Amino acid sequence: MAVAFHREDLAIPVNGITLDAWLYLPEVAGPLPLVLMSPGFAALKGQALDRFAEVLVADGLAVLVFDQRNFGRSGGHLRGEVDPRQQLDDLREVLTWATLQPRFDARRIGLWGSSYSGGHALQLAAWDRRVRCLVAQVPTISGQQNFLRRAGDRLHEARAAFAADRAERHLGGAPAYRRVIAEAGEAGIYAGADAEAFYNQARALDGDWHNRVTLRSSELASEYEPGLTIERISPTPMLMLVAERDTVTPTDLALAAYNRAGEPKRLELLPDGHFDPYERHFQQAAEAARAWFARYLGQGERAPYTSNADHADTSSNPAKP
Repeated sequence: MAVAFHREDLAIPVNGITLDAWLYLPEVAGPLPLVLMSPGFAALKGQALDRFAEVLVADGLAVLVFDQRNFGRSGGHLRGEVDPRQQLDDLREVLTWATLQPRFDARRIGLWGSSYSGGHALQLAAWDRRVRCLVAQVPTISGQQNFLRRAGDRLHEARAAFAADRAERHLGGAPAYRRVIAEAGEAGIYAGADAEAFYNQARALDGDWHNRVTLRSSELASEYEPGLTIERISPTPMLMLVAERDTVTPTDLALAAYNRAGEPKRLELLPDGHFDPYERHFQQAAEAARAWFARYLGQGERAPYTSNADHADTSSNPAKP
C-alpha cells in the first residue's frame, strides 16, 4: 500500500549559493531515510526526476531533488556552465546539510544519479562513507572515452577550440558556448530524436533554460573520470542500471566498470538507449531503484523486486563488456 506524501519547496545553502530543491516527505514517523537526487548534464529536476521521486516517497523514503548550480532556479554566476568538480562539491554539501536535519536519519542516506549525475553518485560513494547505498542509472564512466568517440576526426579541432576559449576567458573575454541539441544550423552535443525530445522538455519547464552550455563544460566533461575509483565504492551497496544500446554513456564502458566494482552490487539491464529509462522503460528503472533503496535503507514493505534477467548481487557471473 502506497504511503501518502507531500512536497515542500526548499533552498539549500551550498558553497556561497542556494540550490532550488523539492523535498518529498512521506507521512510517516521519522527520522526518515533519505535519497538525494540530481539531474544530469544541462538537465532540470522536472525532467522525470519528480516521477522517480514519487515512486520512492510512496514507499516511505524521503527524497530531496535539486537543480544543479547555474540551472533552473538554483544560483550560480555563469549560467550554462557545467563543472563536475563543483557539482560534486555541491552534492557533498547537500549531503552534509541532510545529516544535520533532525527529520532525517543520518545513518540511512542514499544517492540516486542518472547520466552525468550517475557519475557523481559513483564518485561521491567512492569518497564518502556517509553514503549508505547508491543507484547509478546510465552513468558517466569515462569523460575521455566519451570525448574521443564523439570527436572522431575533429579531435584536434576540438582541443584547439578549448585552448582558444581558455585564452579568451583569461583575457577577460566572454566564454564560448555550444548547443546541447542541434538548433539554428548548429550541431549539438547530443544528436537524435530521443535527445531532442528530452532536452526540449527543459525548455518547456523553464523559460530561462537555454539550449546551450559553455564550451568549457565540454572540456571539463572530457576530463571527468568517475569510473577510475569504482573499486573504492565497496562495501557500499551499488545498483547500476545500464541501457543495452547506450551511445551517450556507452554500454561497454558501463559494463566494464561494473565488473571492476566490489560487492555488494547489482546490475539491471534496460532495453534500448540512453534516454529510454526516463520514459519508455521508466517503470523498470524506477522499480529497480525502489527495491534497492528499500533493501539497504531499511524501508518499505513491498515484495522484493526481481528483474526478468534476475541479476543477483554477485560477481560470479560478471557482465560482458
